[in-house]
Amino acid sequence: MSVIIPVTLPHTSYQIVIAPGSLSQLGTYLESLKLGKKILVISNPEIFGYYGDLVVESLKKSGFAVDSHLISPGEPYKTLDSIAQIYDIALENRLERGSTMVALGGGVIGDMTGFAAATWLRGINFVQVPTSLLAMVDASIGGKTGVNHPQGKNLIGAFYQPRLVLIDPLVLKTLPVREFRAGMAEVIKYGVIWDRDLFTKLEQAEKLDHLDSLSDQLLQTIINRSCQAKVDVVGQDEKEAGLRAILNYGHTIGHALESLTGYGTINHGEAVGMGMMAAGKIALELSLWNEKEAIRQDDLIAKVGLPTTMPQDLEIEQIINVLQTDKKVKAGKVRFILPTEIGQVIISNRVNSETIKTALSIK
Repeated sequence: MSVIIPVTLPHTSYQIVIAPGSLSQLGTYLESLKLGKKILVISNPEIFGYYGDLVVESLKKSGFAVDSHLISPGEPYKTLDSIAQIYDIALENRLERGSTMVALGGGVIGDMTGFAAATWLRGINFVQVPTSLLAMVDASIGGKTGVNHPQGKNLIGAFYQPRLVLIDPLVLKTLPVREFRAGMAEVIKYGVIWDRDLFTKLEQAEKLDHLDSLSDQLLQTIINRSCQAKVDVVGQDEKEAGLRAILNYGHTIGHALESLTGYGTINHGEAVGMGMMAAGKIALELSLWNEKEAIRQDDLIAKVGLPTTMPQDLEIEQIINVLQTDKKVKAGKVRFILPTEIGQVIISNRVNSETIKTALSIK
């Protein structure tokens, strides 16, 4: 069963297509967009090993001239050096303004490909083909692209919308368990910030820590409702002038943890899970929500199999210092997204260091 979610923005409109088995039809989908004939597929060796031939064959069948470029997987390679390599390949293959970059991979590949597409010839076509749960429900939607700086995550980037997001849930069968759980952190986030019913459905599931523990129907619900939640928010605030900031729930402290551990020890979803638990404790300290709701959130994070304690070798002062370099700092104050109940959050810049210390010191 295929689902199409339209994304309508002031200057760009496109579709999110969620359809099992659709990867083999990528060429047909792109043909309908009337793109130029040159396509550069960006991926990593593992993902391309699984799906590269299928994607390239589909594109060639539809008359596209296809080249590919592979980048080593993981946050350590989400750098300007990797972007420079993409530029070199784009120049070598004479990509033009009508050409297209296709991101075949997880969030790291999607962010880098989007940034390269946004800046090559001041902007060429860009298509997202996410292969991880995290990328399907979050990173591939909304147009945030970029790379990391040694001092902070995603400090270099641009808002740049894709022409299409094509989601084939069947590719999740090759996703490592740890990466599946990382994606579930973002799903829980949508439940806390926007979709109480989704949160309840997750609570009612017998198990959530492995793809095989989900029914096809529940997986479809998770992907559909998460994508719709992000589209609803981005549709009201494309460039994070206000409401869109709620999508950063768990990410404020989460990004600090990723930065301090060198973008590798813990993955993005694990960091977001810890960040949501910390934000929940801050909200509890400020009496914004009650202990019952906080426990419901923390229990769901544990049910997914995500870590529930901070890395032991990190000092609270280190985390607070890194928070000051976060993109979400405004007028010198760190903005936190804090829950008031399951399904609703507020944006606050009134969280002082003492409150953060108290929340982080609770084990």
